[in-house]
Amino acid sequence: MNLNRRSFVLSSGFAAAAMVPAGAAVAGTRARLRLGLIGTGMRGQVLLKELLRREDVDVVALCDIEPIMLGRALAMVEKFERPKPQTYGESGDKQAYLQLLAQKNLDGVIIATPWELHAPMAIAAMEAKVAVGCEVVAGITLQDHWNVLRTQQRTGTPYMLLENVCYRRDVMAVLQMVRAQMFGELVHLQGGYQHDLRAVKFNSGKPTEPYGSGVEFGEKGWSEARWRTEHSVQRNGELYPSHGIGPCAMYTNIHRGNRFTHINAFASKARGLQDYVANKKGTKEHPNAKVKFKLGDIVTTTLACENGETILLQHDTSLPRPYSLGFRVQGTNGLWMDLNHSVHVEGISPPHQWEDFQAYQDKFEHPLWKKHATTAAGAGHGGMDWFVINAFVEALKADAPMPIDIYDAVAWSAITPLSEQSIAEGFKTLAFPDFTEGKWKTRKPIFAFDDKY
Repeated sequence: MNLNRRSFVLSSGFAAAAMVPAGAAVAGTRARLRLGLIGTGMRGQVLLKELLRREDVDVVALCDIEPIMLGRALAMVEKFERPKPQTYGESGDKQAYLQLLAQKNLDGVIIATPWELHAPMAIAAMEAKVAVGCEVVAGITLQDHWNVLRTQQRTGTPYMLLENVCYRRDVMAVLQMVRAQMFGELVHLQGGYQHDLRAVKFNSGKPTEPYGSGVEFGEKGWSEARWRTEHSVQRNGELYPSHGIGPCAMYTNIHRGNRFTHINAFASKARGLQDYVANKKGTKEHPNAKVKFKLGDIVTTTLACENGETILLQHDTSLPRPYSLGFRVQGTNGLWMDLNHSVHVEGISPPHQWEDFQAYQDKFEHPLWKKHATTAAGAGHGGMDWFVINAFVEALKADAPMPIDIYDAVAWSAITPLSEQSIAEGFKTLAFPDFTEGKWKTRKPIFAFDDKY
């Protein structure tokens, strides 16, 4: 009987597509967008490529205070044979982005700068009525997040957090399985940011040399090492939650009939970054080998949800390890885990045995991937970057709600300062703010309910 049911499910997709409500997008009001990009570093250039690939976007403005990165971005525009955009920041003026935001007829802006700049830049953009597509991390302090939220509410300017992992191919197939109730009622989920970033946090300080070629950071470092490593020196918490929490929040309908109610966090000792510098050839006596890093090598954060689910996140970027986001989606009828690419569904899978997830992924392929996989091929992060930019562009063109909206942005990102507070107060459990102020009770799910975005 199990084999027959398994054959039925995998041949029919268990009518997953039929169980997904029609999309809420309205007819497009703009055929073409004029967009700017603030931050043309490594991440900014990846997103710029996706904008330049589109026929419905004109990149009309670029801003960066690093001339080398701005030059690389202009070279990319030229390679795509697109008109040269107006540039800002060459003089090193850190307020140059305000000049970009004052440019006439600007529909939206992508923000891909260091984390601490996201909130002030997004607020300035929304005040200027320029729609915001913000790279992950909406703010640093808890007050930052309230300020971003209140500005969006007051101005009504569209804001989307550009969390690409929500669009990962297997993650979206699991979303289809969750909506088809393949796992039954969800009980527990896990995710995280488990990625060896030691070679990113330290660099040579020379733009011509690759990541991992030195042990410098701050003013002597290059690219992300100039700013990102300092967060590991000064802060102890879940510094990068959205990759893990984003999909888990979509699976559990956070802000759409559910919400986070409590949070606590634990941090291990900090050893990895110091050891990395000390063990580099010829660098044992380097001053950075004596830096005391505050960030625990493993930070474990737990969230409780209104509907009874628990979610566990792990931040693990300072020790040697292969990449994994550590997803686990578990319910009353089975579970999926991304680390071993496996699934177990009671009544379908052999008792007490894993099945390879590929057959399920093929049958529960999300309509977005069915429609756009060829177009997304070659885009950053296995195609995810194309999908997240596409979502922002299409929603903005249609004057439709952003699929990852302001409430998602501030709640996912606020996990960072809340986890810092929990650890600082002896791993205390804290009440999680209701950023929706009760609206979560009546808001309906909209993320990825059609093949548009």
